[in-house]
Amino acid sequence: MTDEELVSFLAQSHVEFILIHPFREGNGRVSRLLMDFLCSKAGKGTLDYSLWDEYKDFYIKSIQAGVNRDYQHIEKLVRGIIK
Repeated sequence: MTDEELVSFLAQSHVEFILIHPFREGNGRVSRLLMDFLCSKAGKGTLDYSLWDEYKDFYIKSIQAGVNRDYQHIEKLVRGIIK
């Protein structure tokens, strides 16, 4: 898997997981754990989510855009956190 394919996979997986997670609280923590696991399996290590905290409004809008399968914005955020 290329880096760009990994970014796309992680972005889509993250949005879809957030959308199906049954609880209002905790989905961010669990989804980040899942992303860290997937990145570790891909040899990228764990991720630094401080960028997501810094741009929280953009992150939320990116998730909302993902409802319509528009993943370009969350992909931009994922690119920013992969080491």
